[in-house]
Amino acid sequence: MSTFTRRAALFAAGGVAGWGLSRWLGADLPSYDGTHRTFAPQDAKIMNDASGLSPTPIHKHLVMTEDAGDALVTAIRNELTRAQADGRPVNVGAARHSMGGQAIPRNGTALTFDNGSVQMDSTAQTYLAHAGARWSQVISALDPAGFSPKVMQSNHDFGVAATYSVNAHGWPVPFGPMGSTVRSLRMVLPSGELVTCSPTENADLFNLGMGGYGLIGIIVDLEVEMVPNTRLAPSFDVMEATAFADSFKTAVEDPAVTMAYGRLNVERETFFEHALLITYRETDDQSDLPPAAGSGWMSHAASRLYRAQLGSEAFKTFRWWNETKLGPALGGGEATRNSLINEPVVTLDDRNPDRTDILHEYFVGFDAFDDFLTACREVIPASYQEFLNVTLRYVAQDDQAVLSFASEPRIAAVMSFSQEMTQRGEADMARMTRALIDRIVEIGGAYYLPYRPHATLNQLTAAYPRAAEFARVKRTLDPQLVLRNNLWDSYLGQV
Repeated sequence: MSTFTRRAALFAAGGVAGWGLSRWLGADLPSYDGTHRTFAPQDAKIMNDASGLSPTPIHKHLVMTEDAGDALVTAIRNELTRAQADGRPVNVGAARHSMGGQAIPRNGTALTFDNGSVQMDSTAQTYLAHAGARWSQVISALDPAGFSPKVMQSNHDFGVAATYSVNAHGWPVPFGPMGSTVRSLRMVLPSGELVTCSPTENADLFNLGMGGYGLIGIIVDLEVEMVPNTRLAPSFDVMEATAFADSFKTAVEDPAVTMAYGRLNVERETFFEHALLITYRETDDQSDLPPAAGSGWMSHAASRLYRAQLGSEAFKTFRWWNETKLGPALGGGEATRNSLINEPVVTLDDRNPDRTDILHEYFVGFDAFDDFLTACREVIPASYQEFLNVTLRYVAQDDQAVLSFASEPRIAAVMSFSQEMTQRGEADMARMTRALIDRIVEIGGAYYLPYRPHATLNQLTAAYPRAAEFARVKRTLDPQLVLRNNLWDSYLGQV
C-alpha cells in the first residue's frame, strides 16, 4: 500500500519534475528595489508569527512543561497575578502560526505550553490532551491503537488547545469545526478560578472559548472525540467551477465519503473557471493498517513545483494538469486516514527570504458559491499578489461558538498567496483583502480571523454579528483585561 500523503498523491510523478527543477527554482525569482525584511529579529524581547510581519515587543516568554495538574494550574495563576499587578497582558500559544499577532501579548507575558501528554480512552472513544499537545503527538498516541482525531487542522504542527481557540476545522466530513468534537475542557479564568466547561457545563464559557483566541481563559487540558483509523482510496472528479458546489454537497451527504476537498485553477487568464473534487472512501480491505506515515521525499519534491508557480503562468498550468490529469491517471494511492492528515507545514515552506506566505480563508454558503467565484475573479487577478493555491473544504453549521463563521453549512476557501515583503506588497495586500471581504460579506459570507489584520472594524462586526456580545462578556470576566492579543487590541476591544 502506498504511504503517499495527500499532496504527494495529487502531485504524483509531477513531484519528480519539481525535484529536478528545484536547483534553479527560487534562486531566480525577481528581486525588487527595497525588498528586504524590515522587522526586528525574534529574540527575548521580540516575538513574531508565521507571517514574519508581526514583530511585537514582549515583557517575557515562558515555556511551561508541567503536566496538566496542580503544578501547571499554580504556575498559570502565579503568572496571571504577576501580570495583573504589573498591568501587563498574558497570552498562551503553541505554534503561533497565526499571521496578525493573535497569539502575542504586546509588552506582556507570552506563555508557550510544551507538553505532549495524550491519554486515550478507547471505551469512550475520546482522548485527554494537554493543552500544549501538538496534533502530531495526538496521531502518534492514537495510531497504534487504531484511532484517529475526529477533526484536526490540515497540518499536524499546531496545538490542540490552539485549534479549539481559533475554532479551526479540517477536511474530514461531514463535521463542523474542531470545537464541536471537544467533550469538555478545563481552563483557568482571569480570576484564577479553575473551571470545567462543556456543551452542557458552563456552556456559556465553552462557547466563548471556542474561537475565543485565548481571551476568555487559559486552557489546561481537553477531552476530545476520536474515530477509528481506516484505509482510504481517493476519487478525482474534474468539472467546471460552477458545478463544484452541487457536486461537493452531494459528496458530503454521501455516508461512504469520509474525507473530501476541492481545488480551483489559479492561472490569471482562466482564474477559478475549473474545479477538482477529491473524495476518499474506505477500501474493502481494512486489515493490517500500516503505521501513520509522515511526509516523504515526494511531498518535498512537490513543494518545488508548488514554488515554481511564482511569476509563472506556465507552471500554474502545469501544476493544474499535474493535479487533474497525471495524479488521477496514476490512481493517487491508498492511504490510511492518519497518514493523510499527518502533514507538517514545512512541506510547503517558502525558502525565499524576500517573500512570505500569506493565508486567507473565506466561508460562503453553497448557494452563494457562484457569487463567490465572481467576486474572486474580479478582485484577486487585478491585484499585485502572487496567488498559489486554494483548497475548498466543508464546514458544518456551527451554532456553538459566539464568534462563529458558519451560521449555515458552508464551503471554506483556504487561499495561499506569496507576498513581497515590502511596503507596496503589504499595502496592496491590505487593499485587496478589504475589497474581497466586502464582496464576501455582501453575499452573506465571513472571513477567518487568524490572518493578517487588514479588515476594517466595520467588516469584522459585519462578518461576526455577535462580536459586541463577546466583548461585553469578556470585560465582565476579565475587568483588568489581562488576557489580550492583537485581535483584542485592534478589533474586539473597540466594539
